[in-house]
Amino acid sequence: MSEWVGIGLFVLVVLLVIMVHESGHFLTAKAFGIKVEEFFIGFGPRLWSFRRGETEYGVKALLFGGYVRIAGMNPFEEPSPEEYPRTYGAKPAWQRAAVILAGPVTHFFIAFLALVIFFLAIGFPNDNRPVVAGVPPTLNDQPSPAFVAGVRPGDEILQVDGHPAGSIDRVIAYVRAHVGQPIALTLRRDGQTLTVTATPVPSQLPGDKGPVGRLGVNLDGVREREGPIASIRDGAVWTARTTKSIVLLLGKVFGPSALKRVGVLLFGNATRAPTDPTSIIGATRLAGQAAQQGAWDALFWLIVVFNVFIGILNLVPLPPLDGGHLAVLVYEKVRGRKPDPRKLVPITTIVAGFIVVYAVAVSYLDIVKPIPSPFR
Repeated sequence: MSEWVGIGLFVLVVLLVIMVHESGHFLTAKAFGIKVEEFFIGFGPRLWSFRRGETEYGVKALLFGGYVRIAGMNPFEEPSPEEYPRTYGAKPAWQRAAVILAGPVTHFFIAFLALVIFFLAIGFPNDNRPVVAGVPPTLNDQPSPAFVAGVRPGDEILQVDGHPAGSIDRVIAYVRAHVGQPIALTLRRDGQTLTVTATPVPSQLPGDKGPVGRLGVNLDGVREREGPIASIRDGAVWTARTTKSIVLLLGKVFGPSALKRVGVLLFGNATRAPTDPTSIIGATRLAGQAAQQGAWDALFWLIVVFNVFIGILNLVPLPPLDGGHLAVLVYEKVRGRKPDPRKLVPITTIVAGFIVVYAVAVSYLDIVKPIPSPFR
């Protein structure tokens, strides 16, 4: 599949995620009778907009996010007495919390939905049921033994020289150990069983001391799809597991060692590693590479991880993030009064400045020092 298909698909997903996130704020605010003045995708100069009722909808030039402008959320704008009952500040704390939470929660729902679709329509590969994912016509500039023997993509390997195939690793180890010796492969194809014979040719692989046997096949596990109930169950389980993993990794993304690593990459000669943090630019490139190699698992998990990460990041209790607004509500509930908005301005400026600088730095690295493809 073309790399551009993966890139286009990921960009569409990102735009959809932005729209769904902001729709969460928008619809919840509307449900509580709060006035919403603007609903925009993007930032910067206005490209296109229209007004329906009391809300202006549109698109701006920099598609790095979106926002809804809810009446009363800007503490430095004093609403008129007539407008006050329909402002954010006039509503009970639980309604204001629901409006804020409705945005980040959508990311976890999208991750959950993507996982349900994955389990239902694609399925996890079972490594104990090896299947031929691809048969390149050539190997070492010669016709590949598997191609000559008639092995086809989609063939499930049942036996190797009369022995149960077992796992993918077991098949690979057996083939590598039998250089120049004919191997009988028992295959299942379209419900029928057949046996073909192919002879592994010597190949030198990185890290191996000597040549090993290869047939010229790419192996995967048979996809085992789940039913609706199991897909929903496993979607919830894996969303929770992914959330826990990303929370534990936040320190490695924004902690002192991570910031030092970004500095070394920016001002030194170090090369990027697959474990380095990436921006939306790098994630888009990875999506294209995954599609090009047919790595649908990786593409789905990239979408899942992206959503969970954004959801968690939005819940960090620092302004101007959604979690910062929730922290203000907690302060108000505990102290019995609203905090002075002027005291929040320095914190908001520092946090927003850090996010912008960090995003620009990692985006620059993704352009000049892209992360090496993990799909080759």
